[in-house]
Amino acid sequence: MRRAVLILAAFGLSACAAANDAAGTIARERAKGVVNAVVAERFPGLNAAPITDCVIDAASASEIISIAGASVTGVTQSTAGEVLTIAQRPEAVQCIAQNSITLLG
Repeated sequence: MRRAVLILAAFGLSACAAANDAAGTIARERAKGVVNAVVAERFPGLNAAPITDCVIDAASASEIISIAGASVTGVTQSTAGEVLTIAQRPEAVQCIAQNSITLLG
């Protein structure tokens, strides 16, 4: 009996983890769309995709959720500012620089 309860609890936790992973993936994809639009608008002519990936990787989970929300409500100055702030973090700057070198050569 106790073993069955443990198995059911493990299955429930696994299902919750899978749901959280799916929600995280959706939020990241929505946030990528917003970041891509901000980068393309602020830096026309640049390939926004590698910069977007660096910004998303440097963002916290709460920032990703906040930015993803703009995919529904619309991009505001606050959203653009948040994206640019994240893009200025050392890990984002380093990533952007590495991606730029890769794209050039």
